[in-house]
This record gives sequence, structure tokens and C-alpha cells, in this order.
Amino acid sequence: MNDARIKAQADPDQSTDRVADGTQFEYPTAATLTRDEVGACIDDTGVIPSVGAASLDDVLFIADALAEAGIPLIEIGINDPDAIEVLSHLAKHAPRTIVGAGSVRKTDTARKCLDAGAKFLSTDGLIPGIMEFASKEKIVTIAGALTLTEVIASWDAGSDFVKVVPCYAVGGHKYIRTLKAAVPQARLIAAGGVNQLTAVNYIMAGAAALSVGGELIPGEAILLRQRRRIQELARRFLTAVDKGRS
Repeated sequence: MNDARIKAQADPDQSTDRVADGTQFEYPTAATLTRDEVGACIDDTGVIPSVGAASLDDVLFIADALAEAGIPLIEIGINDPDAIEVLSHLAKHAPRTIVGAGSVRKTDTARKCLDAGAKFLSTDGLIPGIMEFASKEKIVTIAGALTLTEVIASWDAGSDFVKVVPCYAVGGHKYIRTLKAAVPQARLIAAGGVNQLTAVNYIMAGAAALSVGGELIPGEAILLRQRRRIQELARRFLTAVDKGRS
């Protein structure tokens, strides 16, 4: 998918082809992707945009802008009361976007997210019940962790990825490098403190992907419908991923 993604970024001043065009993740396959395919897309893209409270129109705008820039993924934080409705709306009306649920804590919430169209579940800590549910339902899990013990426990429990959060509080990319050296097989996602300046360092340190919120999707850009601003930020993060992997 990298070639198609890079092609889509070639000229940010012109209208670009959507990421789904010319890739294996073509419309309307987002809803029918397997666990392995979703995991492969996360691996390949290397950036998971995280969205908190947002309206139905907002998330569709965000998804469309990101997809055009080469990021077919969005994680919807489910702490907001309307989050399940937002997730469902996005899954139905942006079928080429792979939608996930973030900050999942309970299995009944996980079930609601799955029924609403979520293709991956992300937690902010080690919650065995969520991993057991995701394994049974064959859906990608991103377990939250901080200490080495938690990373090992999450990976050994079968999490597809382990989200190290908050990275900035424990040494940033140097901490990711330490964890990766201790558990080289784990696919780590850096979260917390990831921005344009630090992104490439996290990838070079061994992170498989980056979880990014406002640094990629500024609230002002959503309010003012600044599509090109979001796409330029997406291009920068994707470039950092490519550079860090080269």
C-alpha cells in the first residue's frame, strides 16, 4: 500500500485520489476486512488518528480528509456519551475507513462497539477481559501498557499491538527502544507526546505505529473545515514513518 499512499501525497496542493483507490483495501471492504488484514493495514500505515468528542459531520469530514491523504484509519474514543453513535455513523457512511474504538474498558462496551462497526479495540491499560473478547470475536486488539511487565503481559495475552502510553512521561523514544530490546517481537504503538518533531524518533526506536490526536487533527482545523491543513499534517506524519523505517 506504500506506493499508492506516497502517490496520494505527491502534490498536497492538488486534489488527490483516495487511499482506497489502487490499494488492496478497496471500497467497500473496510467492513469485511479480517483481523489479519486490519492488523496489516495498521502496520503498513503506521499512523492511527485518535478522535475524542466530535459530531457526526465532524468525523465524516475528518475521515474523508485523512483518507485522501493516505490514512484509512480512525480511532474513536468512547468516553463521550455519543461515541457509539458517532462510531456507527462513521462505519456506515465512510465504508473505506477502518474504524476502531478507543479507551474501551468493559466487555459490554466492547460488544456495542463491535456491533456498531468497530474493526479494532484499543484500551488504556491491561484489561484481560477485553483481550479475551477480541480474541473470541477475531478483532484486532491494541492493549494499553506502560511498564515492561505490562507490555510483556499484554503481548503474551495475545494483544495484536501494545500501546505504550504515555510515552513522554517515561523517556519518550528512548523508552520505546528499551522496551523493544526487551520484547523484540512485540508490535509497539507510541502514544502520548507524539508530534511532528518526535514522530520519526519513535519509529526509529522500534515503534510499529504512532497514535496521534490533536497534533494531527487540530480542533481549529475541524471547526474551520481546513481539509488541506489536516492533509498536510497527515503527509508529515506519514513521511516521518517512512523515514524512520528506511
